[in-house]
Amino acid sequence: MTTESTKDGEEALVSMARMKENLSKVDALRERLAQVFANRHTHQAALDGPNQELFATAAKAYMQEAVSNPAKLIEHQLEFWTKSVTHFVEAQQAFAKGNLAAPQDRTGTDRRFSNPMWDQHPYFNFVKQQYLMNAEAIAQAVEDVEDMEPHEKQRLKYFSRQIIDMMSPTNFLATNPDVLQKAVETEGESLIKGLENLISDLEANNGEMVVRLADEDAFELGGNIATTPGKVVFRNRMFELIQFTPTTEKVHATPLVIFPPWINKYYILDLKEKNSLVKWVLDQGYTLFMVSWINPDKSYRDVGMEEYIEEGYIAAFDEIKAITGEKTVNAVGYCIAGTTLSLTLSLLKQRGDTSVNSATFFTALTDFSDQGEFQPFLTDDFIDGIEAETEDKGILPSIVMARTFSFLRSNDLVYGPAVKSYMLGETPPAFDLLYWNGDGANLPAKMAMQYLRGLCQKNELAEKGFDLCGHHLVLDEVDVPLCAIACETDHIAPWKDSYRGVQQMGSKDKTFIMTQSGHIAGIVNPPSKGKYGHYTNEDLAQDHEGWLEKAKFTEGSWWPRWEKWLTKRSGEMIPARIPGDGGREILCDAPGPYVAVKARG
Repeated sequence: MTTESTKDGEEALVSMARMKENLSKVDALRERLAQVFANRHTHQAALDGPNQELFATAAKAYMQEAVSNPAKLIEHQLEFWTKSVTHFVEAQQAFAKGNLAAPQDRTGTDRRFSNPMWDQHPYFNFVKQQYLMNAEAIAQAVEDVEDMEPHEKQRLKYFSRQIIDMMSPTNFLATNPDVLQKAVETEGESLIKGLENLISDLEANNGEMVVRLADEDAFELGGNIATTPGKVVFRNRMFELIQFTPTTEKVHATPLVIFPPWINKYYILDLKEKNSLVKWVLDQGYTLFMVSWINPDKSYRDVGMEEYIEEGYIAAFDEIKAITGEKTVNAVGYCIAGTTLSLTLSLLKQRGDTSVNSATFFTALTDFSDQGEFQPFLTDDFIDGIEAETEDKGILPSIVMARTFSFLRSNDLVYGPAVKSYMLGETPPAFDLLYWNGDGANLPAKMAMQYLRGLCQKNELAEKGFDLCGHHLVLDEVDVPLCAIACETDHIAPWKDSYRGVQQMGSKDKTFIMTQSGHIAGIVNPPSKGKYGHYTNEDLAQDHEGWLEKAKFTEGSWWPRWEKWLTKRSGEMIPARIPGDGGREILCDAPGPYVAVKARG
């Protein structure tokens, strides 16, 4: 026994020594951290959260409610106090039993608390349950606020939810059993690796806190993502035009061009062969072109939506017609590129230009009357902050948009990854979708404010028309045959809002498809997966609820249904076109240099 005790004691001393050795590395990391913050790029404070007026208004309304209806406030407070005291007594009783058995868990399941110790250990169980009780009490207090404008109350709900999520015990070392266990198991090495990950992310983003979601060293454009063969056949200051190499002997005569959102990169549609929309379209027999947008820097300060239309869409149409010899093209616009495609179609209508034969909209909004989950970010204080940021930098940095989208799903895209990377010391996963998600693009200052003020805040396109390129552009003049695809759980472009915009378009030939899943997974849904189904209904005269009630559900991807629609509008079959046919100049291989440009503020 003495020998065993001595051995155990020696091992404990060695382990403690290793932990001290690992933790001594903090000094060197502290120097790097100080250097990061010394060179940190600043941003407008308004981008960090709402101004104090929101919480002051909420507090005033809450106190007024307390004065006018004190019984309601007292009832809720007594309920919270009773739960908390009862919970404390039960935890004390559990400790007194000496077997470290936690009291019964009445809080349900939450994947943040998947470690068994949250339920089995009295300390962690107490912390968890008290946190969930506190969260419930805060949410109830917000819900009880009545004397506030609806949009202000929606903002209050959103930001109070952010506070609740931020204060989760899983986000702190002393109250996260996963973190503590791994720190002991690795003798502190996990904490050092976590700190190194944190500093590396800060260094990569000029001192801004942006959690890296994927292992960036695991991917190479043109190597293991964006690999579909093609050539860059045109380039101007706004975009590169990629013509993909055909995979069939014959193709439809009418070429197809896809305009991806310039907030992100086009290769979301060409991540890998098995889920590549690009590859699938080629295999159906089409001449496919892709616009690869420039990632702008401050020199693009004065570039507006006019330039995206004139030097982007219309320039692409002209070049594709010249390459193929066709008089018309079929066009696809994804997200903001779909919104801008609708503007372009109205402009072409007024100019008498019939270059576009049909239009397809992927998760595109043209009616912003219901701002949905983005409402907290479309109030004047936040947009004023963005405007000041763009005036200062000449661009809206990609990091601002990335952070906004991430906090809409903060537990999944901010706190969960942060715990894994910074506290558990894990390397981010080699996940292509998350790599793409982190490879964003800047927006030119002028374009960003036109979009946010005119389209999002004022909803000018849907309500009274949008002035651009010397024309008054309206949805009613979008009169080409169109097919719109929206996604059932899309939190960026809600399907009901997309549907409402399509209803206002002037086309007599409309098809609307609502697919299951969200903004990305709903679109990137290859038939081979047999995963998400879709809804169709030819009657677009009803509101969205009526449309869905009578819609037909079909298992599987919407891609074949869209292709069946597209093939009817794509002309006869002709010999496949090879990039460079007729002596046309080839600039380089796809994916080209524009897509490789990283966002820099």
